[in-house]
Amino acid sequence: MGRPRRNSAIDRSGQRLQTLCLLVGGAIALASCPIQASAETGVGGMLGQLPFFDTRSAIGSSVLLGIIIFSTTLAIMYVKERQRWQDGERANELELARLRGADDRAGFLLGSERQVVIVWNGADPVVEGDPSLVGEGANYRRVLAFGSWLAAADAGRFEAALAVLRERGEAFRMTLETASGSYVEGEGRTIVGRAVLRLRDVSDDRAARLSAETDALRARDELARLRALLDAVEEPAWLRNEAGGLEWANRAYCAAVEAGSVDVATARSLELLDRKEREAAARRCADGEIFRARVAAIMAGSRRVLDITEAPLSGLSGPGGVSGRVRTGGLARDVSDLEALRAEIASQTQAHVRMLDQLPIAVAMFDSGQRLVFHNSAYRQLWSLDAAFLEGHPSDGEILDRLRAARRLPEQADFWSWKASVLETYRSLESTETWWHLPDRRTLRVVANPSPQGGLTYLFDDVSDRMDLESRVNALIQVQRETLDTLAEGVALFGQDGRLKLFNRAFANLWRLDQAMLDGSPHIQAMVEHGTRLAPVEGPWSDLVSAVSGLSDRRERSGVRMERLDGSVLDCAAEPLPDGATLLTFVDVTASVNVERALTERNEALELAGRLRNEFVHHVSYELRSPLTNIIGFAELLGAETVGPLNERQREYTGHITRSSGSLLAIINDILDLASIDTETIELAHERVDILQTIEAAALGIQDRLDETKLRLQIDVPAGIGSFSGDAKRVRQILYNLMSNAAGFSSPGQTIRVSARKEQDEVIIAVTDEGRGIPQDVRDRVFDRFESHTAGSSHRGVGLGLSIVRSFVELHGGRVELVSERGAGTTVTCRFPADGRPSQQLAASIPPDEEP
Repeated sequence: MGRPRRNSAIDRSGQRLQTLCLLVGGAIALASCPIQASAETGVGGMLGQLPFFDTRSAIGSSVLLGIIIFSTTLAIMYVKERQRWQDGERANELELARLRGADDRAGFLLGSERQVVIVWNGADPVVEGDPSLVGEGANYRRVLAFGSWLAAADAGRFEAALAVLRERGEAFRMTLETASGSYVEGEGRTIVGRAVLRLRDVSDDRAARLSAETDALRARDELARLRALLDAVEEPAWLRNEAGGLEWANRAYCAAVEAGSVDVATARSLELLDRKEREAAARRCADGEIFRARVAAIMAGSRRVLDITEAPLSGLSGPGGVSGRVRTGGLARDVSDLEALRAEIASQTQAHVRMLDQLPIAVAMFDSGQRLVFHNSAYRQLWSLDAAFLEGHPSDGEILDRLRAARRLPEQADFWSWKASVLETYRSLESTETWWHLPDRRTLRVVANPSPQGGLTYLFDDVSDRMDLESRVNALIQVQRETLDTLAEGVALFGQDGRLKLFNRAFANLWRLDQAMLDGSPHIQAMVEHGTRLAPVEGPWSDLVSAVSGLSDRRERSGVRMERLDGSVLDCAAEPLPDGATLLTFVDVTASVNVERALTERNEALELAGRLRNEFVHHVSYELRSPLTNIIGFAELLGAETVGPLNERQREYTGHITRSSGSLLAIINDILDLASIDTETIELAHERVDILQTIEAAALGIQDRLDETKLRLQIDVPAGIGSFSGDAKRVRQILYNLMSNAAGFSSPGQTIRVSARKEQDEVIIAVTDEGRGIPQDVRDRVFDRFESHTAGSSHRGVGLGLSIVRSFVELHGGRVELVSERGAGTTVTCRFPADGRPSQQLAASIPPDEEP
């Protein structure tokens, strides 16, 4: 852009100079216009012809000559100046090309890697480079906010070094960690008196080196901490080099070998172990194995027992091992106290063995290998085993085999399974107790107790005499208890102290006594406190307490009757016994009392039900139906506008009143029909029922509803189907209820299908809809009274339609069937006898029902 501007300036200067020359030349030309010069005419002749020139005047000649000289000089100067300007322009173009090349090379160097260069020339810094070095989407302003993208640990020292650079010009170079975990190298120096900072991304090699340095620092830190930990433990620890020499030892090791420090111990090679143990450990570690041994050593001047563990820490020094040695590390644990404790335990064990040998109970101890390690004399006598055999430490299985051969073990159908179950006790963590019944009629209580060190201890207690005595006592008690438990009456025996001694199952169940209370032999007073929760009347209980714990002159047979809160009735009797005890018996007479009460209550209920039914039918017929009929009449009168015109809203309200009153009248008629059916006072008017006409008449009753809900009604009746014997009005009512129910559970646009067929002796009329269907749990209850289920539809009712359908169909001697599936609709089928007449019902005077 500089070169075009320079050329323009030169051209403009040249143009001005040319213009000046032209002006001078023009002036000369104008001055010479009147002169007529010829070829022979000289300069003087030409000058003489100018109008203002006087050839005789020297001043005119001088002026003209000066102008010519000035023009010539100016032209020469212009040519030289133009040549000088062209030379300068070429030099400027060369310098500009060199600077552009330098700028391109600087851009290449700056963009060759991700870096940012910041130059401070005064207060405002100049930032060049890729700002994304410090984070995606970053700008130069964020680059200068070092604390926003540097880790907290590095931001402080970096800003301090940068401040020193700008103030005193001290250069620095450091590697910085960003907040995102990457690394940036920062290098600051002064160039031409300016502070320059370069930030560049650490390359993969630098990152790897930095990571290696970090890992090395971490490893050194962990090594220092491990050594500090080993210095803190009380067990001696050491490291050996490939030559087997001591390389490092902790403080406990130094104290054990009486060295002042680690350097002294390593320099003097003070060893805790003898040469023999060291060589054995070196051989084992050279084979890649861990050396473990218990040795005696001198620690701080005293003899101690140590558990030594030494392990290889690296591989062989070369193939096959140049020196045959590896770096090893060892640890010594002082077990002197443990050895002393073991010796003490062994001494106590011997004392226990001598004590167990004096016990009458047979004792046998087996180790973890199931071999006999101890037995007392009672064990030998119990099993009659040879002492030499037992001293040979036989296994538990061998002893069992010998005892089985001698027929001294319990008889088993599968001895090997029984033996395996006995030996399975070695794997148990808890003691077990079993009973062995020997062939010689002895009974042994066998306790197997696992040992903490492994193995098992058997205790064999001969309880034959005790078992025999307990068996006799238990048999006697069991006979008494079984005898009492077979009684239906509750029996309780209270002793002289008033406490419960004996009772049967019926007594416990009768008064709901828990086993914990019965096992505690409760006092009669506690029994009374518990019993008053079920029978709160105090009189009978006081009589029983007096019978059990009263004075001798009052001890006589007595009986009372109790009525409990649960409605049961008990006859209680107290019988004094000769030994001062008292026997209480409780007989449940609830059944007989309830029978008596039930007969009385049923008779009263039947009489009351008859009165209520008659009153209900009377009230519904006259107290509800008659006013409702008046309402319907007045509503129809208003709707006909006989008393005056109505507006649209009034007509709408009148229509709602008429429809609602009609629905209510239908419900009342249904209730009256059901009441008449229950009282068996309804009578069917038998006549020939035209099937097709009856279906069409019923369909006409719901035509408005079909039009309103946009439902289609399809009647499928073959021509000439004829008629059957029945009550046409009731059949029409049946079909109306079925169609109305189908319409209520159908959606707009669906079809309701009414079909009729004659098959053999039956007339089959079916009403099918395409509605939601009836759930399985509702199908069994749809014919019950007042069972109304919407099934998610807008249909609402009191649940009497299907109940009336079934009742009227059964009055005709037929039956009703229902088939429904969720989402596939419902089909209700009514089967009427074709020619047979149903059984007659008792006729009664009932108000005539309205048409549906």
